Amino acid sequence: MIRWLVAAIGLCVVATHALAADPIEIGIGYLGHAGVKSKLSLVEQPSANDGLAGARLAIEDNNTTGKFLNQRFTLEEIRLKEDDDVAKAAVALAGRNGFIIADLAADALLKAADALRDRGTVLLNAGSLDDRLREQDCRANVIHIAPTRSMLADALAQYLVWKQWKRWLLVAGSHEPDKLYAEALRRAATRFGAKIVQERTFDDTGGARRTDSGVTLIQRQMPVFTQQAPAYDVLVAADESEVFASYLPYRTWDPRPIAGSAGLVPLSWDGAHDQWGAIQMQNRFFKLNSRRMTALDMQAWTAARMIGEATSRTNSGDPKAVFDFLKRPDFSVAAFKGQRLTLRDWNFQLRQPILLVDGRMVVSVSPQEGFLHQVSELDTLGVDRPETKCKLR
Repeated sequence: MIRWLVAAIGLCVVATHALAADPIEIGIGYLGHAGVKSKLSLVEQPSANDGLAGARLAIEDNNTTGKFLNQRFTLEEIRLKEDDDVAKAAVALAGRNGFIIADLAADALLKAADALRDRGTVLLNAGSLDDRLREQDCRANVIHIAPTRSMLADALAQYLVWKQWKRWLLVAGSHEPDKLYAEALRRAATRFGAKIVQERTFDDTGGARRTDSGVTLIQRQMPVFTQQAPAYDVLVAADESEVFASYLPYRTWDPRPIAGSAGLVPLSWDGAHDQWGAIQMQNRFFKLNSRRMTALDMQAWTAARMIGEATSRTNSGDPKAVFDFLKRPDFSVAAFKGQRLTLRDWNFQLRQPILLVDGRMVVSVSPQEGFLHQVSELDTLGVDRPETKCKLR
């Protein structure tokens, strides 16, 4: 009896030591630019912690599971000023973290990826929509959580075609991101059977519309700009630069719906989304941040949760082991979007449904019914495997 008690006490001591062992530390960096891009609407101004707030919430979620697996997740943030060296900042962050969530422009992301190529650090692109990052400029150490412009354009096109709104008036801004979005919309129109009846360019000539005469100026300018167009069903705007699109609804010469950068907008997430359990996510986020969750918040949350999911499944904090697991065909992550999300193995883009929103409600979710694919209906959004130019390196 005494021997049995001694043995039992010994086992308890061993178990206690095991539980008390230092947890596996999984460091995640967040690399973005200081400041936020202003929007035309005062009620849509982004918060200073846009994106970062989503990552912080995911760290909490990861640690909820991690405490049972003896894993601890941390988040370290670096905000870059205009003249800061992005490669140097990425290397510094990689020295303390095996994973970096990046909210960077395309060229800056490529500099960071190339600087980290031989370090084993995994970059997760949460911000840039550029298709070239997944195509001719793809990198083997970057996972893309943000959707591409082509995914957003295809999601919108599917719905417009489903509605039989196939005749488009395309209005694009004069800045480079506007031109890239316009190109994605042209591709989507061709792909799904819509017709662009005319294209127009809205040149950014500067000037202040937030003046005493601003409303009068806009009310006169927009009808004139959109008059004498060929017959069309919907005006599709490409205005990522936030110059004109928000002024289009209710001001066009012809009474037509607006889509693209205003009106019906394709997004990876919206504060109005309440399906598939999303409302509990929205409520938790609002409680912590006193604001609604944006697409960038959700993309950063998804990036950190993918790391948490892979770490718990592999029971390892080693970046290589986690990255290898993320690339497996059986990996998926739940993100309150009606189905589990997976990676495209040819360019490491996250497959995901796209919400179509009007500023107050989710109007629809793409892929739309009837748009079929031999592998995944989500691959009807964006560049598919047979079209890809990506050669991972």
